[in-house]
Amino acid sequence: MQYRPFGPKGDKVSVIGMGTWYIDQGDRRKAIAALQAGLDAGINHIDTAEMYGDAELVVAEAIKGRRDAVFLVSKVLPSNASRKGTRLACERSLKRLGTDRLDCYLLHWRGGYPLEDTVATFAELEAEGKIRSWGVSNFDEDDLAELGEAAEAAGTASACNQVLYHLKERAIEHAVLPACEASRQALVAYSPFGHDDFPRGGSAGGKVLAAIARAHGATPHQVALAFLVRHASAFAIPKSGDARRAAENAAAGDLMLTPQEIAEIDSAFPRGAKPRSLPML
Repeated sequence: MQYRPFGPKGDKVSVIGMGTWYIDQGDRRKAIAALQAGLDAGINHIDTAEMYGDAELVVAEAIKGRRDAVFLVSKVLPSNASRKGTRLACERSLKRLGTDRLDCYLLHWRGGYPLEDTVATFAELEAEGKIRSWGVSNFDEDDLAELGEAAEAAGTASACNQVLYHLKERAIEHAVLPACEASRQALVAYSPFGHDDFPRGGSAGGKVLAAIARAHGATPHQVALAFLVRHASAFAIPKSGDARRAAENAAAGDLMLTPQEIAEIDSAFPRGAKPRSLPML
């Protein structure tokens, strides 16, 4: 597994993490086992959110007894992101997760409350030790520029921007990824396999992935993850409720693609023109 500095503080975080959206909707024992299998395979990054139903409770069970080995991330809903609401939401998440701190706390997407208020509370929570760092999700380059001003005023800095990023959706490469790199923020890819839209094996792109996978003794999904984290600031958080698949995802953290293979994938899945707005789920 590769580990990289995550944001300005430089916490060493696995390039492959684990998402938890919908992980509470199914067999809870299997979900817990999947998270633990990922941890056993070298993943130390688990991402969740107050919006994800009982996912925080599932994560709490999975990390019991091994909290110090986990880089734990949760998110506040925009509707709760006032100065008081952000603090209350953080305290709820801490209780549900059975921990006294979050390693990173994110604003889930841009909402109606002033960024200055949310960021000011993040800075307070950071100073109190309730969060080690903070960041955002679904921010485009203009949002990031405004965020930077709010962070500077509060004497703090964002650690990451979590965005939709997969082979068929590469819009963030135009401006968001460069903006994150310039400001030393981690870029975290959510839904890295697409939302039930992974390239089919018989498609032109699927054949490219399959050929590269065979060359490495890997799977097409592992190749896709390796491509997404090819940038020095990039991480990916696939979700899996299956222990075998979680371990498979983790193994992608050791897969190194050649420049030629990266070029082949780039050609098979072109990033396209820059969209007017940032894609998100």
